[in-house]
Amino acid sequence: MRMAGFYDESISNGLGWRAVLFVSGCPHHCPGCQNKEAQSFSYGEEFDSKKIIEKIKENSILRGITISGGEPLCMENIKEVSNFIKEVKKVRPNFNVWCYSGYTFDELLARNDEATNECLKEIDVLVDGEFIESKKDPNLKFKGSSNQRILDVKSSLKTHKLIEFPV
Repeated sequence: MRMAGFYDESISNGLGWRAVLFVSGCPHHCPGCQNKEAQSFSYGEEFDSKKIIEKIKENSILRGITISGGEPLCMENIKEVSNFIKEVKKVRPNFNVWCYSGYTFDELLARNDEATNECLKEIDVLVDGEFIESKKDPNLKFKGSSNQRILDVKSSLKTHKLIEFPV
C-alpha cells in the first residue's frame, strides 16, 4: 500500500483532534474528487506503519485517527488498513477511528469476505458513498455531498440497522 499523505493533527476530518492517513489508490474516479492525485495506486510514498504509529504515540492531544484516500476499503488496501488500525489500537486503545469510503456500508457488507468484515469491526464511524459533484454542499459537516452518510459502524453492526452518527 502507498500513502498519499499524513496529517499529524486535524479537526476537520472527524470529531476532535485526530491524525489523518490518506491512502493511495481509488477505483471510483468520482468527478470533482478533492484528492484526484490519490486515485493512482502508485501515487505518494510507500506506507510505513511503524513511522506513523510513532508519530501517533508521541502526540498526546490526539483522540482518534481518520483514514481516507484514495479508497482505503478497496480490496487492494483493506488488509493493510485493517492491520494498521489494529496496531494503532494497541498503542492507543481508546482511539476513535473514522474512515471515508466511496463504497456504501451496504456494499461493504455484501462483500461478506473476511478482510472487509474484520476491517469494519475496527472502524467506529464510516462516512460512506461516492462523492457526487451535483450533490456537493460546502455546508455539510464532515462530508462532501448530500448522498454520503456518517454512520456509527459498531451500533449498525450490532443492531443490523443503519445508525447515523450524530454530528
